[in-house]
Amino acid sequence: MLHESGTGEVVALRGKTATARCAPLAGVPRMARLLSAEATSDRDLWALLRARLPGWNVVCDLDAAQRLIRAGARPRRHAHTLHRDLRADPPPPQWAGLAPREPLRIGPCDRAAEALVPAWRAAYPPGHPDHVTADDEAVRTSLLQPLLSGRVLGPLLPHSAVITDAGNAVVAGLIVNDRAGTAWVSDLFRRPGPDTTGLGGLLLRRALAGLAGEFERVGLAVTVGNPAERLYRRSGFALTETTMTFTIT
Repeated sequence: MLHESGTGEVVALRGKTATARCAPLAGVPRMARLLSAEATSDRDLWALLRARLPGWNVVCDLDAAQRLIRAGARPRRHAHTLHRDLRADPPPPQWAGLAPREPLRIGPCDRAAEALVPAWRAAYPPGHPDHVTADDEAVRTSLLQPLLSGRVLGPLLPHSAVITDAGNAVVAGLIVNDRAGTAWVSDLFRRPGPDTTGLGGLLLRRALAGLAGEFERVGLAVTVGNPAERLYRRSGFALTETTMTFTIT
C-alpha cells in the first residue's frame, strides 16, 4: 500500500483489466505520481485508481492525463514544473541585499498563518487560475499553516520572507521549503497595487542568492495560465515538466 505520509517505495496496483505503478510524492500526504499504466480501456484505468486510491491526488504526465479525461475524470490542476540550476547558473550575489523602499520592510516569515491570509487572498482573486473558494479558516489551516510548519513539502527554510507596510500588515510573502533536498518555492504572493509592484520578484531574487550557497537547485510548480510564470522564467527558471493532477473520487 502507498503510505499516506508521502513516503515509501513504488507500488504496483493490480486489477483484472488494468495495472499501474505509483509512487508517493515526498512531503505531500495522500499524493502520488502515476509512473506507468496498462489497461484494456481508459475507463478500466480510472476504475483501478478509484478502487485502490480513493481520496488521493494523483499526478501524471499529459499522455496519462488524456486517458483519464477520456474516462470521465476532471483534472484538479494543470501545472508546469520549473527548476533553476543554482550551480550552473548562480544568481548575482548582490541580489542578497535587495530591499523594498520605505516604509515597506522585509522580515522573516515567522508570523502566524492568519497574518498572511489577507494578502494571499488578494493575490488570487476570482478569475485567477489559483483562486480558492474556501473560507479564510480553510486557507489558514489547510494551505498556509501546513507549509509554514513544514508539515507539507518539508521544513520551512530561513530564506522565506514577508514584506510589511507602515502599519505592519503583510503585503507580500515568499514560502520556501526543503523538499527532499531541493529548495522548493511553495508560494509567492503579493497584494495587488502600485505600491507592491515588483515585490514578488524582489523576494524571489533575494532568496535565490541565499539558496545558491546551500542548494544545487530550486524548483516550483506554477498553474498553467498564472502570469507569475513570466517572473519565474525571467528569474532563470526553465520548464522541466508539465503535469495534471486528479483527485480520485
